Order: sequence, then C-alpha cells, then structure tokens
Amino acid sequence: MSAKKVNIVTLGCSKNLVDSEHLLKQFEANGFETVCDSNEPSDIAIINTCGFILDAKEESISTIMDFIDAKERGEIQKLYVMGCLSARYKEDLIQEIPEVDRFFGKFDFDEIIRELNLQKRKDLLFDRKLTTPSHYAYLKIAEGCDRACAFCAIPQFTGRYKSVPIDDLVTEARNLANTGVKELLLIAQELTYYGIDLYGSHKLPELVQELSKIEGIEWIRLHYAYPNHFPNELLPVMRENPKVCNYLDIPFQHIADNVLSNMRRNITGEQTRELITRIRKEVPGITLRTTMLVGFPGETEADFQELLQFIKEARFEKLGVFTYSHEDDTWAAKKFSDNIPPEIKQERADLIMETQQAISEELTSQKIGQILTVLVDRKEGKYYVGRTESDSPEVDGEVLISSGHQLKTGEFYRVKINSSDLFDLYGEVIL
Repeated sequence: MSAKKVNIVTLGCSKNLVDSEHLLKQFEANGFETVCDSNEPSDIAIINTCGFILDAKEESISTIMDFIDAKERGEIQKLYVMGCLSARYKEDLIQEIPEVDRFFGKFDFDEIIRELNLQKRKDLLFDRKLTTPSHYAYLKIAEGCDRACAFCAIPQFTGRYKSVPIDDLVTEARNLANTGVKELLLIAQELTYYGIDLYGSHKLPELVQELSKIEGIEWIRLHYAYPNHFPNELLPVMRENPKVCNYLDIPFQHIADNVLSNMRRNITGEQTRELITRIRKEVPGITLRTTMLVGFPGETEADFQELLQFIKEARFEKLGVFTYSHEDDTWAAKKFSDNIPPEIKQERADLIMETQQAISEELTSQKIGQILTVLVDRKEGKYYVGRTESDSPEVDGEVLISSGHQLKTGEFYRVKINSSDLFDLYGEVIL
C-alpha cells in the first residue's frame, strides 16, 4: 500500500515558507509522501496563505478556489487552509467557503497534527524539509511585531514580538548546516527588535556571532531591519565578521516627514539620512536594499518629489516599491480616507522604478572587470546561475556564468565579470 501524499502550497513571504518546511518534516516523519506547490493529485492539500495586502489576499483566495475545483474533480481528498489570511478572516472564510474541510490559524501546527491523527515528533522541532535549493535556507528568528506602522495589519494576526531563543536558533542552524546549507537568510517581521522581549536588550549582533561559529555556514544575510532604534552595535559585526554578507534589507518606506509621521514610522527624514550615512561609513561597500511605499493618504506631489529626489541622492543598490492600499482595521484605514487615485499611485511607483533602474544599471556596470565570489544556485541553459553576497535569492540580480568547466550547485567560485545588463552580471570562472 502506497503512502498517503500531502501537498503543502505556500503563498506569500519566506516566513510562511519556513512554517511549511517545519510542517512538511512532521508529515514526512509520520510516513507521508510530501510535495510542495504541486498541482498533482494528493490525499491532503494544505494551503499556507498570505493576508498582507490586497494582491496577496486575492492570490490566496484564487488558489483556494483552484484547489476546491481539484477536490470536486476527485484529485484531492481533504483540503485545509492555514496561515495569515486564515488567521485574519477565519470566521468569514468558514461562512463563505464551506468546501474547505477546515481553516487553521497561523500558528495552529498542533491542531493540524491532531486533526489528522499524527504523532508530533518533538525530536524534530528544529528540523525542516527544505523547499529551497539545499545550499541556502531561511532562518526565522522571531514571530510577531511590536511596531505600530499605520499601514500594516500584520501585528493583528501575528501578535506581539516573540524572539526565538538563541540556543534554539543555533540548534536549528546547525541542523541545516549538517544537511549542506551554506547560506542562512535571517528573517522576521523585523530583525532589529530581536532579543528585547527575551533578554531585555538588542541581541541580533550576538545571535549573528553565534551563528557564524557553525561549521559549514559561509554566508549570513540579514533581511527586514527596521530603521527606528537601529542597533548600531550590529555594524562592527557586519564589517569585521567575514561570514556576514555586506548586505542589509532595511525598508525605509518614505523620506517626507509628514508622511513618515502619518505612517507612524517614528523616524524623521533627517534621521533616515543620518542612519544611511552611518551604515555606509561603518560598513564600506555594503549593499542596501530598501522598499518604498507611495500613495499613502495625504502624500502630496511635493512629498513625492522629495522622495524621488532622495532616491536619486541615496542611490540604493536595490529598491522595490509598493502602492498603498487600505487594509482592514489598520490605524491608517480608520483615520484617513484613501484619497489618492489608483492611477496617480501607479504613476508614482512607475516613476520611482524608472529612476531606480537607471541607478541600478549604472551601479551594476561598475562591477565589470572585478573578480567576485559567486555561489552557484543552478544551471539554466548554457549558463550556470549564481549570486554574489550583494544578491539575495528571488528578489535581486544574478550572475550568469559561461564556463567550459563543469561547476557544482551550492559551491563558491571566483568569477570575473565581463559584462552587465540592467540587473544581472555576466562572467567566467577564474580557476
């Protein structure tokens, strides 16, 4: 008799991905055949949803409906929904989509295990079945958020900030290293608050140092820092520890003071500029990735022009942009009217990306002639495709390597950069 098959479909961010990987490991330990993000028939399908913004919610609902169709065709026996959307709108979803066998919250792993009469393997709590390439993994260091950004609903369904103890994270990271992981991507709703709830002070620098001691871990990458009360003691660690990538993902959202105030970001434009100057001074050569939010209620044309000028001056190595959307029960939705037309929001976002593309193209071209360390992720056509320490998976550029030599996925190589385009580099291995 063949093993039952479970398919876990993950939507949204890498934090959801980590949850799914832990759950996959528990199913695997209970004798299930496990697949992820697959359309093939299965006994059980679990959709791990995102509920962050309108587009993500629509994708989650669309995916649920697709799987309901598959269930009606007999391709799925049981359909469950978990994650952020389910946590946020559970009662509404139960009423509106009764075809789903059961809805679970974001953290209801034990309930899922009980629902299916599985044995919870406590000895595997720090183990995961990776769905990323085997040489890199996301490490979620905390859940929840204590910030109160006006546009964000996430704290409503994730709760207060809850740091994972350092010892637990070291155990999980060591287990990942033992499976061949060489790059850890640290994630949380925001990294820089790490440790305050558990230890009474910022502990991200200490955590990074402890993780860097693990044999086999070569790169540690930091995602989702918060600019207000940034822990400056992290900067010497980034500068001096060779395992910490010269890379920081730190969403600034805006630069105009009145917009920042209305967003409840608790930082001014001047303080933002000072922080960027400090980071770049203390960590020479750092790559800064940031995110901007345009169209927030009350953003004037002058505010937007100030933001656009700031982007030209700051010359971020990586930048993304979102348009504002009202989210249920957020402070902004309660206090402000969504008074900027969608077409104006989109025009502003397009102009920012047009400006950033010119900056990115220029900064990328400056790497021509350099010899960079590249981690190979895969082979694609005639190229091996990898990343430098300046590039995170999925969101940043890549290095396309033409080589007469056979390269190994998950290995580091020295690559001479010969050319570039808008975001990507092209080079050859130097042996």
